[in-house]
Amino acid sequence: MHKLNNPSRIIIAIASISLIGCLFVPLWRIDLFAPQYPEGLTMKIWHNDIKGQIDIINGLNHYIGMRHIGVDMFPEFQFMAYIIVFYILLGLMVALYGKREILFWYLVLTVFGGIFTLYDFYRWGYEYGHNLDPAAAIKVPGLSYQPPILGHKRLLNFDAYSLPDIGAWLIIIAASIMVLIWIYDTFRYHRLNPKSAVLFIPLLFMFTSCSVSSEPIKYGTDICYTCKMGIIQPGYAAELVTKKGKVYKFDDVGCMILMLKSATVKNEDIHDKLVIKFDTENEFLNAEEAFYLHGEKFQSPMNFNLAAVDSKFIPDSLSKSQDVKILKWADIYQSIAK
Repeated sequence: MHKLNNPSRIIIAIASISLIGCLFVPLWRIDLFAPQYPEGLTMKIWHNDIKGQIDIINGLNHYIGMRHIGVDMFPEFQFMAYIIVFYILLGLMVALYGKREILFWYLVLTVFGGIFTLYDFYRWGYEYGHNLDPAAAIKVPGLSYQPPILGHKRLLNFDAYSLPDIGAWLIIIAASIMVLIWIYDTFRYHRLNPKSAVLFIPLLFMFTSCSVSSEPIKYGTDICYTCKMGIIQPGYAAELVTKKGKVYKFDDVGCMILMLKSATVKNEDIHDKLVIKFDTENEFLNAEEAFYLHGEKFQSPMNFNLAAVDSKFIPDSLSKSQDVKILKWADIYQSIAK
């Protein structure tokens, strides 16, 4: 049986050595945002420690009966470094010997390692969010405070975000490189066995699930970030998505503009500015490309009276009315005062 070619082995060696960085940078992060903490509270999880604004988070959690967050509640910290070193050495073995069998087991162990890590994180979050002190000052019957495994979740008036940090991205990139080399080598020298392809499904799911994207508006549940009113009226809402995946929701386009002008989020940190297409519930348009109909007939929640429509199509019944103005993003952005 042939061995991996030299360029592939060199790339694998570099990817494996890069995992050393996981011993010196945070692996995961949890960010909490609330009206009283607009800049957010951050907890960063390293391979052997927890850093960030832990004291403030513990102080807030005390009122709802959650356990004190500390290193002692994570027994995994005692052996996490050994697991990272194991994957580094296993990757270097693949590079040194160039055997597909070792690469195969590297991928198998990566899949199982990823699944176990997510399960372990879920188990910790479940116990942390459900086993509350019955003597807590604040008790909401039937409500738990389990943080999300990945992505966003609303906990009371807090938006909680659980996302990969630098170390996790190093792992994802290294594993992705291994998968691509396996696929390249398989198609170059072998026919791809359909049974073997099943191996890649969990990996592809884990990698693609980390992408930054918008969230559907949950009418009657979501709260406008600016005015703190519930979002209940379809057709006027807006949404801002940051490059880190944080989602801000608004009941009115004007509320989003007010937030943008407050510089709560820097422009270079914004991934998407989105508006809901008029007369729909969750059909998003790019805010800067849409047209806006302005007039008293559009009774938006905060009386900015703006309705977003597709720039390629404006119904005659709306655009030809003498009481309706057709505006672009630059027009409405300038017209709304801070």
